[in-house]
Amino acid sequence: MSIHSIADFGARGDGRNDGPAIQSAIDACAAAGGGTVLVPAGRIWVSGTLALKPRVELHVERGAVLQASTEGDDYLPAGICGKHVFLSGQDAPDVAITGGGVIDGRGTSFMTHEVAHMYKCTAPWRPSLISLYRCPRLTVRDVTLRDAANWALHMTGCDDVVIHGIRILNGLKVPNCDGIDPDHCRRVRISDCHIEAGDDCIVLKNRKGFPDLGGCEDITVTNCTLISTSCALKIGTESHGPFRNIAFSNCVVRGSNRGLGIQLRDGGDVEDVLFSHCIVETRHFHDDWWGKAEPIHVSAVPRQKDAPLGAIRRVRFDDILCRGENGAFLAAIAPGHLEDVVLSGVRMEVAHRTTYEGGWQDRRPCCFEGLRRHAVAGIYAQRVAGLTVRDTDVRWSGEPRPWHGHALEAHACPGLRVDRFDGAAARPGLEPVVVDDHAPAEELFDREDRGREAMGL
Repeated sequence: MSIHSIADFGARGDGRNDGPAIQSAIDACAAAGGGTVLVPAGRIWVSGTLALKPRVELHVERGAVLQASTEGDDYLPAGICGKHVFLSGQDAPDVAITGGGVIDGRGTSFMTHEVAHMYKCTAPWRPSLISLYRCPRLTVRDVTLRDAANWALHMTGCDDVVIHGIRILNGLKVPNCDGIDPDHCRRVRISDCHIEAGDDCIVLKNRKGFPDLGGCEDITVTNCTLISTSCALKIGTESHGPFRNIAFSNCVVRGSNRGLGIQLRDGGDVEDVLFSHCIVETRHFHDDWWGKAEPIHVSAVPRQKDAPLGAIRRVRFDDILCRGENGAFLAAIAPGHLEDVVLSGVRMEVAHRTTYEGGWQDRRPCCFEGLRRHAVAGIYAQRVAGLTVRDTDVRWSGEPRPWHGHALEAHACPGLRVDRFDGAAARPGLEPVVVDDHAPAEELFDREDRGREAMGL
């Protein structure tokens, strides 16, 4: 196997742009039929856009830092995926990014100012850390991705992907700094990772404009620890294609704005999804971040009025331990868009811990008012056909708040089955379980009488 050290191609590690030298090492390695490009330990190597090539392994040694330049002239124009990129690749099979070193995006350097709850960025561009397009048999192992200015690891149209043992340490106040984004990808295995991100930690997408790439299928995520100011594990919101055969398991979510989520907003379908053996802890954040501390969130609403909307079918939540400032939220805009959902072995503990006011539902992005006042239920369901709740319990901790309500609240859920459910209402005088058939589609979630009554409004 050929090894090409970037130092042999003129890289200096002295704070100036080493991009041309590093790219020369990558090109030479590819011309030799493949091998390893070595980023040696002991220095910080600064670069702009680097284009990875077929059969090349970029190995960042433990003790090395490959750091993104902050100079616009060091970057290529936005590529096919519409973003400026630090590490890029297109139509490159058998690419690997490995090693115990650090790939540093210097994300906060691209932010223009900071407020109490978030960095703001009004600059015309900020680079994604890694973006790969149609790169089959991709491997990313053991590296640390740090401080991405935009999405950290984005893969579009990549088949047969292994992501194992990586750390993503992004700023919890940086918007759009997703952790891992499989986009129109198939046969993806993500395991044993730790991710901290202001935006979603692991989020599956089917973005608009790539219909020839198919959907997201045959994807597993397991043994990960996650912290997010948005959603830790998520499907959507960009759903211009199908999501099928997806399993999330053995993950621990701490201090996140939303735990396990499916947000269908476009014309694709979500089918055959399993969340199992997870521990989820959620808390409230500022309204600028989507989510209202739901440990479990599943929703199907159109992004724009009269736009096509797919359906969510056959989703299971098995053996999930939840502790959050809100309960589970399951809702669709109309019948036929959300069906066959099972909550089995779910323990939902609701406890208010922050200074943010509760009693809100968040359906953003959507074609109507996204934030709606409503009492917190341990499990809230609306227009979910074939919902099953079994071996599940709801608990309330600490002092009851005015917005704490029923243990289970279900509206227009035909075929609802409740078996071995244990849960009381949060406050005296409220029914533990409320089930009715009245939630017509034309009301667009605006039926607030039950929620207002529960909050004493």
